[in-house]
Amino acid sequence: MKNIDTAFRHVRGFTLLLIVGCVVICCFALYRSFNLVSQMQSKVYILANGKALEAYGSDRKDNIPVEARDHVKTFHVLFFTLDPDEKAIQSNVTKALYLADGTAKRAYDDLKENGYFSGLISGNVNQTIVVDSVAVDINEYPYRFRCYGTQQIVRPTSITTRNLLTEGSLRNVSRSDNNPHGFLIERWNTIENRDIKTVGRR
Repeated sequence: MKNIDTAFRHVRGFTLLLIVGCVVICCFALYRSFNLVSQMQSKVYILANGKALEAYGSDRKDNIPVEARDHVKTFHVLFFTLDPDEKAIQSNVTKALYLADGTAKRAYDDLKENGYFSGLISGNVNQTIVVDSVAVDINEYPYRFRCYGTQQIVRPTSITTRNLLTEGSLRNVSRSDNNPHGFLIERWNTIENRDIKTVGRR
């Protein structure tokens, strides 16, 4: 009887240990499966020129500085890149105004009222901008920014280089085809826009 009782306790202990081990293994397998599925869902495969490229998804907060700088740069390039063509000017400015609030629209209206765009067209002048840097402060919302750029105004007889400094803030909005970064520039203001040099053309 003693041997039977001892054997029963051994079998019971072994059975309990086996059950606990199976539960631990099942929990670990479930955890690893969910972890692997979430990692796979964050991967995207892009087909470009017959090659599959792997891309990773991430939270927006990880990309706010990069997206904010690109949003500001895109707006300035569209707003200040002007050719002596009314349709080209209208197209660029329309795209730019999707990225900003009424302050940019007022600036455009002021330039139009003062005959700036008409002067570009009649004088065969084209204007380009190179955005040197964009500083964005993401520690406080809405995010404040400053944009430093260099404009080049090409006239038939001369080329003028100008220094441009603007500031404003960025507010989160819904992403769309017209606003892929999901930001809106507010309280946009030009701090400095002065000539650096003018050289003659041959």
